[in-house]
Amino acid sequence: MNKKLIVTTTINKPTVAVKKFAKLEGWDLVVVGDTKTPHEEYKSYNYLHPEDQEKIDKTLSDIIGWGCIQRRNMGFLYGLQHGYDYVATIDDDNIPYDNWGKFFNEKSIKVYSTDFKFFDPLSVTNYKHLWHRGFPLQHIHKKNNVSSKTVVSSLIGDFDIQANLWDGDPDIDAVCRMIYAPECKFNNSWYTTTDLAPFNSQNTILSKNALEHYFMFENVGRMDDIFASYFLQKKGFKVVYGPPTVYQDRNEHDLTIDMKKEYIGYENVKDIIVDESFIPMTGYNSYREIVTSFKK
Repeated sequence: MNKKLIVTTTINKPTVAVKKFAKLEGWDLVVVGDTKTPHEEYKSYNYLHPEDQEKIDKTLSDIIGWGCIQRRNMGFLYGLQHGYDYVATIDDDNIPYDNWGKFFNEKSIKVYSTDFKFFDPLSVTNYKHLWHRGFPLQHIHKKNNVSSKTVVSSLIGDFDIQANLWDGDPDIDAVCRMIYAPECKFNNSWYTTTDLAPFNSQNTILSKNALEHYFMFENVGRMDDIFASYFLQKKGFKVVYGPPTVYQDRNEHDLTIDMKKEYIGYENVKDIIVDESFIPMTGYNSYREIVTSFKK
């Protein structure tokens, strides 16, 4: 039987979502703490205290720093060190449905493509006017110009990443949220793409093979998981998008601050096709360190 782990980070007391994830049959949960996390509240959980994280890899811990969601990388390293076959990354405000954790198992699947080599995962849903955080704004005007074909799943092979959608407050960027302020109920469908497409770290399952190359880059604002998603795909890993399996009761955000933190993506995400050099050097330093830890 495959070993499966759920990884999350939080600075809050155990939320409704965390409590439900902790009870899911067939999955283990590890909560990665930060300096502001109320440690005493997690005595009954599999909890990585900041001191525990430094024992795993002090160098990597120092490079990542504190007070950031990128602490989740320590949970990914924990998953690899403990031999998990699948690791799910979730946010503490995403409440799981009963269908959470069910893997793609369809006989056929729709494959989408565009003529500009970027695909917006929301462009083929019942909310075509929205766009996924991390989709290049330069292509918004033509994002719904997609073609599709239905393919027998066995001809595609296994997917390394399963990115399920989210009801409630979806994962869109600050610009999109300011315009539409949506409350979503997505249709149930499975699909994939031959193009580059963003996926996030709030409701995504990674195979062990993909996890060995997955890293949430620090010092890139709210693009840490987005750059990681493109990075994985450029290495040849395939992603399948699936039905909503969570309801996001989104933690409070200042959208103006979010927009500022997303600017590096607005400005540079197209360039990741040919060159990742705009990612801060600290990101590469920490990526090299985590790869070294994986090899150990």
